Amino acid sequence: MNVLVCISHVPDTTSKINFVENNTKFNTGGVQYIINPNDEFGLTRAIWLKEKQGAQIHVVHVGSAMADPTLRKCLAIGADKAFRIDTPAIDGGAVAKELAAFVTANSYDLIIAGRESIDYNGSMVPGMLAGLLDIPFIPNCVGLEINGNEAVAEREMDGGREKLKGTLPIVIGGQKGLVEESDLKIPNMRGIMQARQKPFEVIAPQQASAATQDVLYEKPAPKADVKLVPADDIDQLIELLHKEANVI
Repeated sequence: MNVLVCISHVPDTTSKINFVENNTKFNTGGVQYIINPNDEFGLTRAIWLKEKQGAQIHVVHVGSAMADPTLRKCLAIGADKAFRIDTPAIDGGAVAKELAAFVTANSYDLIIAGRESIDYNGSMVPGMLAGLLDIPFIPNCVGLEINGNEAVAEREMDGGREKLKGTLPIVIGGQKGLVEESDLKIPNMRGIMQARQKPFEVIAPQQASAATQDVLYEKPAPKADVKLVPADDIDQLIELLHKEANVI
């Protein structure tokens, strides 16, 4: 079984975010990058398939060489081969088109992507990829078993969970629950050394056109100063909630 895991290279949530050129571009200076957490859950689940069923695991990223350390980490965790499509990830549509062209040129039984990336939270790429490939898509996936050519998946939905069954190939939008945080693998020295010998291929892009472009970034407004109300002054509290907070 051949499994492809789509990897996003995202800023760590502890990084301080700033913008340049009149707030039209993200400032990457001093920002620590990591594997998108939802993608890492998917990668770990794929490694389990490798360990239990002998699956071949490939990872792919659309972006610049800045993401190479992240892909090397994926190899150190246990992926067998890494691909980077050498073009900026301008928008979700362009990324999905690049990935669809890559998948069409290769053969994969299972494609795992994160439910969303933690930088833009768009939740677009996995669904669009499945649509372009004309294969089934299961979003918000928190459970996955593969038996031969059959996939049994569980996804979160409003009010509960839904269990689905289908035949491969299929696209999964993974998240926490597919594995737990305690299951995530930390590269050891042996894995890091092996990663240096594993195939890493940079691929020319299809020059997929983007339908959108970033016009302006804007940070959330700073939080207002806290107003302390004496514990016995319920009238002042009600007035503030009514006139300033507008919640009653």
